[in-house]
Amino acid sequence: MQEPNDAYIIKSNPIALRCKAMPAMQIFFKCNGEWVHQNEHVSEESMDESTGLKVREVFINVTRQQVEDFHGPEDYWCQCVAWSHLGTSKSRKASVRIAYLRKNFEQDPQGKEVPIEGMIVLHCRPPEGVPAAEVEWLKNEEPIDSNQDENIDTRADHNLIIRQARLSDSGNYTCMAANIVAKRRSMSATVVVYVNGGWSSWTEWSNCNVRCGRGWQKRSRTCTNPAPLNGGAFCEGMSVQKITCTSLCPVDGSWEVWSEWSVCSPECEHLRIRECTAPPPRNGGKFCEGFSQESENCTEGLCIQDIENASDIALYSGLGAAVVAVAVLVVGITLYRRSQSEYGVDVIDSSALTGGFQTFNFKTVRQGNSLLLNSSMQPDLTVSRTYSGPICLQDPMDKELMTESSLFNPLSDIKVKVQSSFMVSLGVTERAEYHGKAHSGTFPHGNNRGFSTVHARNKTTYIQNLSSLSTRSELRTTGIFGHLGGRLVMPNTGVSLLIPHGAIPEESSWEIYLTLSQGESSLQSEGTEVLLGPEVTCGPPDVTVTTPFALTIPHCAEVNSEHWNIHLKRRTQQGKWEEVMSMEEETTSCYCLLDPYACHILLDSFGTYALAGEPISDCAVKQLKVAVFGCMSCNSLDYSLRVYCIDNTPCAFQEVVSGERHQGGQLLEEPKLLHFKGNTFCLQISVLDIPPFLWRIKPFTACQEVPFSRVWCSNQQPLHCAFSLERYTPATTQLSCKICVRQVKGHEQILQIQTSILENERETITLFACEDSNFPAQTGPKAFKIPYSIRQRICATFDTPNAKGKDWQMLAQKNSINRNLSYFATQSSPSAVILDLWEARHQHDGDLDSLACALEEIGRTHSKISNITETQIEETDFSYSRQNGL
Repeated sequence: MQEPNDAYIIKSNPIALRCKAMPAMQIFFKCNGEWVHQNEHVSEESMDESTGLKVREVFINVTRQQVEDFHGPEDYWCQCVAWSHLGTSKSRKASVRIAYLRKNFEQDPQGKEVPIEGMIVLHCRPPEGVPAAEVEWLKNEEPIDSNQDENIDTRADHNLIIRQARLSDSGNYTCMAANIVAKRRSMSATVVVYVNGGWSSWTEWSNCNVRCGRGWQKRSRTCTNPAPLNGGAFCEGMSVQKITCTSLCPVDGSWEVWSEWSVCSPECEHLRIRECTAPPPRNGGKFCEGFSQESENCTEGLCIQDIENASDIALYSGLGAAVVAVAVLVVGITLYRRSQSEYGVDVIDSSALTGGFQTFNFKTVRQGNSLLLNSSMQPDLTVSRTYSGPICLQDPMDKELMTESSLFNPLSDIKVKVQSSFMVSLGVTERAEYHGKAHSGTFPHGNNRGFSTVHARNKTTYIQNLSSLSTRSELRTTGIFGHLGGRLVMPNTGVSLLIPHGAIPEESSWEIYLTLSQGESSLQSEGTEVLLGPEVTCGPPDVTVTTPFALTIPHCAEVNSEHWNIHLKRRTQQGKWEEVMSMEEETTSCYCLLDPYACHILLDSFGTYALAGEPISDCAVKQLKVAVFGCMSCNSLDYSLRVYCIDNTPCAFQEVVSGERHQGGQLLEEPKLLHFKGNTFCLQISVLDIPPFLWRIKPFTACQEVPFSRVWCSNQQPLHCAFSLERYTPATTQLSCKICVRQVKGHEQILQIQTSILENERETITLFACEDSNFPAQTGPKAFKIPYSIRQRICATFDTPNAKGKDWQMLAQKNSINRNLSYFATQSSPSAVILDLWEARHQHDGDLDSLACALEEIGRTHSKISNITETQIEETDFSYSRQNGL
């Protein structure tokens, strides 16, 4: 029923041989021809239920000492013999061997340099062992699966065969041998796939280099089809060919002599002609200059022609008089209309339109006139003029909005003084004037909401040297906040905390802190979930707020609900992470607004929060920032390039910059953005166009691959590849090359490096930084863009329900807040929470234009606040409004 199986003794552990028979009276083992003593047998008996026969099972233990002491012509073996009333039966012989694996390979793989599309064969003979070792190949420490790549075969006698070499096949290959005892690694073999240069097609022959006479023509070709790569041979032959050519000299034309005068015509004129034929122009020569025909009066001015129709004189005279009369009438009407114009002249800079809530100066020429500014008023751009007059909104529902098509487009380059009709209705009439160049064609001009991208802002305003960036010790910031609220910012990380006015009870204050976790995040991804931003902690946790505060966390996802399912998670006191809400979920516990580069969260309690995303399709995209740093190595001839591919969040880039500063690294080029798809394809990083006679790259490092999982599941940890360059002589001080970063079947970015390797000659590449670096904590009114008195009037206006629907819901809609409005409905002042969210979104630009325009469009100017008298604004509010463009 069961025979003993072959077995291996691992180290000093004995093995058990089993035997089972039915029906059997006795079962004994015989090893190497000798019976095993009965005391060494362990026997068990049972009854077969179907037949009622007795089943006997016996096993023995075989030790390492027994096998080593046996010195026979064959391996140590055992078999069992069973007796019954029917006779005897013998089992198969089971061999017992001591398992081992030698340390040294009988043949290590050897490095190779092969041309592209050539065959690569790496030989490997594993160490001697029992049982025989199985072989597995590694490329750059990653296992090779020949089932997924038809171009690779690892089945032929442990050898690795690549049928057609590709550039991506360059790398370090290792043969791994393993059996039940141990694993052994061979020496690494470096494979370089090179590309020999090939000539491109010849260009067309050039024009002859001389216009007249004997010269030459040339044509050229380049060694770019393909260009040599990884040490491949340069093209053989000439890159330029020349042949002789002969060009015909141009002959300019010349006039023949004039012909005789013709007879006198009835018009009292005669003619004469000449031709350009002495000689005619040839081979591109110039044509004769002058006229080919000449006429003159042939009666010496005494010829008078008859007037066929005397009435023509009267006709022409009448037409002339009519034209003069029309011109006089037009001039008179124009002068009359100008004398009746009710608009005065006042020249103010129209660039103030970029400053925030703008102001109109109302200068009424005649009393009792309430004309509206409308699109029919076309300005005279030849003079500097301001259209002044009251803005009257007779009915909020019939309000005629002033947009760029009505007034401000034609005036982009002249000066205008403007006052918002909505602000007039709130009793705010005295405002400072701000002047600056307006964007042509828009009012209010758009707001760029990109978050900390290198190309989004003017370099001269927001640059900062590498040495001035924060270090690890600055990833925590604190501030003392009271009833007036304020803003807490983590410099250069994109993380901020907004505490609204009144969130903390009066006569109490708290030391609020904001921390950013460095290193590996404690959030363990579940399934395909990945971390999209930093792990942020705000506290202390026992602070109680009466209104929600706003926490801003940057993220690296390309926002698209069809490709991503993004969650907000919170860490419990036990250290576990729980889901708070999904971005598409309707809830009243908190609110999340996802912008292209950051998530703004309204919360009621402090704690540790993080954003995680689950890709729904292969089109899900993570935004990576690609940056290149360089520094000298210990060897004075060596130079190291480090290419970083990190999540596009300011905090991730800050960590890289901090580490490079301590290593002496220098940013060589402005970072670029790479869209990395969740399509499971790897990332390739390569160095191109290295000057061949000045520099050489260390072997096998010109192209490196990073597995998809290392990039996609980076968990906010920086990923980089290092390239080692070597110059031929110390006299070489300039380095120029290209860094190509591409995803297979995805996007690509190329960074052009042009730098000096000497520190005293190197041009410092500056970094962009947010303007919050010098003000991590702001308390009281100065932390907010909207003055508190104006904020109160807005809340009083929009919190009141309105039959026409012009309430806080329209305020939310005009500020692009269209989802989960039930959250705001549960707040005591929905408008206040909406304005808090606006403050969090616009902490850097303070785009008050968009808010002012939204308020204007809603049209709530006089309907709900007519009982509010115009009072003097507090001095503090007025000073802050001057700072914020109000």
